[in-house]
Amino acid sequence: MTSLRHNSDETSAEPRSAADLALDAARESILDVGWSRTTLTDVARRAGVSRMTIYRRWSDMGTLLADLMTREWSDLVHVDSTGADARERLVRSAVGTVQAVRANPLFARIVEVDPERLLPYLLERPGRSQGLVLASVVAQVEAGQASGHVRAGDPQLLARSIVLACHGFTLSARTMTRPGVSVAALDAELAALLEGYLRP
Repeated sequence: MTSLRHNSDETSAEPRSAADLALDAARESILDVGWSRTTLTDVARRAGVSRMTIYRRWSDMGTLLADLMTREWSDLVHVDSTGADARERLVRSAVGTVQAVRANPLFARIVEVDPERLLPYLLERPGRSQGLVLASVVAQVEAGQASGHVRAGDPQLLARSIVLACHGFTLSARTMTRPGVSVAALDAELAALLEGYLRP
């Protein structure tokens, strides 16, 4: 599995930049007290940098959150390389990404405390991380079509439909559980749904 964001800071030998330290601090604060109670001043204090360093890069918490979410979600989106064919790899990638996002502590905290922060990206416009995901899925659909493992159709349309389906399983799977219907069972159904949708 490879991440969409290569050469991550965690594996780099280079010193972390002030921007990365600020994003780390924002993440820590959101996990501690939630998004609504986090300020740019709090971020500067936690990061050990001046407020001007923060304000020069981010005019408000909204722009900082956008950068944080792009970094966080890009690290969670993986492209599977172990499946038997392009369709299986695409299905594994989609289901694995849903599971990774759902299990992410920052995502869980935002959903728990500040779910309204996600609404613009679900109801109004895609974010940068969604753009990265779409580009990756489009490329995988095109590869599958070229190899004959994915059905014909507009790759953009197929990719967007896959992402929309995954949104529901990411955000609402836990609301659909009951005795005998686990999240794992729902994930298996997502895999079956995507497999059937993509099969030629």
